[in-house]
Amino acid sequence: MRIALYAGVSTRDKDQNPETQLLRLRQFVAQHPEWQVTKTYVDQASANDLLRRTAWKALQDDAVQHRFDAVLVFKLDRAFRSVKHMHDTLAVWDPLNIGFLSAQEGFDTITALGRLLLNLLASLAEFELELIRERVTAGMERAKQEGKQIGRPKGIDPKKQARMDGVLLLLRSGSLSWRQAAHQADVALSTLQRYVKAADSRTDKRGSISQPLR
Repeated sequence: MRIALYAGVSTRDKDQNPETQLLRLRQFVAQHPEWQVTKTYVDQASANDLLRRTAWKALQDDAVQHRFDAVLVFKLDRAFRSVKHMHDTLAVWDPLNIGFLSAQEGFDTITALGRLLLNLLASLAEFELELIRERVTAGMERAKQEGKQIGRPKGIDPKKQARMDGVLLLLRSGSLSWRQAAHQADVALSTLQRYVKAADSRTDKRGSISQPLR
């Protein structure tokens, strides 16, 4: 089985070294003679910093090209910023028959038990999303009562708004890169970035519960 290794450290954690993770991952692989490491991906950026996680984006592209059969990380939080981010990513990999393994937690989507755990996590992600919807609705109601403007910025074509809204969730989850999202929305990259920045600004004023895309 072809294995891709992924290690990630936060730039804020100056004492961290990705080699610490990679050493554990190589030891884990050594316990499985049938595995072969095809490529190693390393990011020095926090899980929330999707713009600087260039290795993660390269890994996503290689997954689509089926250049490996499974991805191995040291811990779940080295790759994903939330349960929903994890579920959305694995939902893309599953039809491609790309497995996911975590050396620390023992998470493994290659086995039946691992897939069962994934379904449980999917239920949690759905519950989390429903809570988000309720809080956003409550925030909008509060904004209305305070006389604040609610809605999309003026001057943007409604069709472009719909397309950008359609890719926004995938962009936030890390399932799409900025360029991929702009391509799917059929808008310039700078246009999408301005739109997301404006959306984050409006959300922050209402009391944001999601990480802004910066």
